Amino acid sequence: MGSRQRRRYHGGCAAPGAAPGAAACLAAALLLLMLAFHCVLSPPLGDGGRNDPPRPQGPTFVQSNNPGELRRNVLAMDTNVHASNVLGDGSKMGEELWDSGAGNDFYGCSNASTEFAGAEANTESNRYLMIEASGGLNQQRTGIIDAVIAARILKATLVIPKLDQKSFWEDSSDFADIFDADYFISSLSEDVKIIWQLPDMMISKKYLPYKIRVPRKCTPFCYENRVLPALSKKNVVQLTKFDYRVSNRLETYLQKLRCRVNYHALRFTDAIHKMGGILVQRMREKSGGRFIALHLRFEPDMLAFSGCYYGGGETERRELGTIRKRWKTLHEADPDRERRHGKCPLTPEEVGLMLRALGFGRGVHMYVASGDVYGGEETLAPLKALFPNFYSKETLASKEELEPFLPFSSRMAALDFVVCDQSNVFVTNNNGNMARMLAGRRRYFGHKRTIRPNTRKLNSLFLNRTSMSWDTFASKVQTFQKGFMGEPNEVEPGRGGFYEYPLDCICQRSKARTEHTIDPLSKDTTDIMENHLTNREGRDVDFMERTPLPAGSSNETEADSSHGNGLDIPEMDDVVSD
Repeated sequence: MGSRQRRRYHGGCAAPGAAPGAAACLAAALLLLMLAFHCVLSPPLGDGGRNDPPRPQGPTFVQSNNPGELRRNVLAMDTNVHASNVLGDGSKMGEELWDSGAGNDFYGCSNASTEFAGAEANTESNRYLMIEASGGLNQQRTGIIDAVIAARILKATLVIPKLDQKSFWEDSSDFADIFDADYFISSLSEDVKIIWQLPDMMISKKYLPYKIRVPRKCTPFCYENRVLPALSKKNVVQLTKFDYRVSNRLETYLQKLRCRVNYHALRFTDAIHKMGGILVQRMREKSGGRFIALHLRFEPDMLAFSGCYYGGGETERRELGTIRKRWKTLHEADPDRERRHGKCPLTPEEVGLMLRALGFGRGVHMYVASGDVYGGEETLAPLKALFPNFYSKETLASKEELEPFLPFSSRMAALDFVVCDQSNVFVTNNNGNMARMLAGRRRYFGHKRTIRPNTRKLNSLFLNRTSMSWDTFASKVQTFQKGFMGEPNEVEPGRGGFYEYPLDCICQRSKARTEHTIDPLSKDTTDIMENHLTNREGRDVDFMERTPLPAGSSNETEADSSHGNGLDIPEMDDVVSD
């Protein structure tokens, strides 16, 4: 930023030769200088629970109009004489920073009603449903959950789901390598009949499953009209590319079944649980009890798909542009529009600044779940400067401990899932599958603090702010994040994705109902709803709902699921899934 020309004031203290007057002028000038210096410094940001003495304030931000420049400013702060103050410990925020005070007033409730027919009564003989779940771990998880719902709707026996092993993630794991299959079958025995494989009689007759692809968000009526006739005739149907193929909005009894599958029946193998528990224990030992878990998606493919620009100049445009050319159906990138609409994931440095502005201090311990970050250590450096107690599964565990999981991306992702789920505070820089699944899970199990960035407002703040004090910046962040902190009633019933907001499965204790009832007419609530809906139109999954399905794909039957086009370009619907 160019230097500003100093203003020159004439008179008052300008008379030469008057020693007392000169001394007074000098003292006044020093006082003014100290006052000016004080005005641009910020108060320390805390770790959310310690009562440290007040510290001096930090420097004002340098004006910046792109994230790349901001990143360089933050790195420069480390060498500034006041850097230790900006990055200091101490907090006045209290326990509410770490916990939702209203969390104890809500609880997960997904038991079936007495009118819910058991599996035996609801299952027709000679109807077998097979599915192949696509994408990364959490996208596959949605497919598995919805497969149970589809089987229930079709009154069919479900064969243990297959996992796509040919996707971008190149993971050869089967269902039983990641999930406890026996527990999955037994815990849902009253809801849906599930078997390991087709009956021997059908295998001996070499039954070839009749393959069908259903459209996204297929309703029960859709399944009854598009799948049931083929299932009744062919006996065995396989639903291909099965992810988000069941409607978001269902009758309450089916939504509760979704929750029973997601939060109770679908659990990881003992090996994954054990290793994940070891990582959690080591984080608690290092932190003295509580820690933040950050799910950071900032891989090159993710950024290329987003169409966003992060200040890396021609090199970034060339590198990400080359990757983006893989997807022939993507519109031409308009980085400014994407950022204005909140479609750009926050950078690691922006996440760090958001957390500091909310009140988390330098002493907080952070577990980071991420892939290969674009820009590597240079990109991570500002976040590590803000939160030097920075850990990952690779730094917490030895190579020998991770060896059984290392060759398998989904099993490694499952370890991250366990740690993020058990963290005191979960934070994400994106609105992807893992972020949504964990947000819903943490709501169901007591509204554990879950922070998702209000990207539409924060991106605008990071991009367009002029010089401002840290106080001003922090105040704006805290205002923008209202409604994005994992509190109860952040959205109205029926709004938002069910996996993120499983409201049909969350009950409220009667004494607390009047205290936490949402007011749908308030301006704050309206703004929050609009921001949630805007942010939900982000990447990972919803973009495919806005992309037209290939001709005939919504009702196609096929001999080979690889014959599709458009959305079936291998990386297009998998690279941004997680």
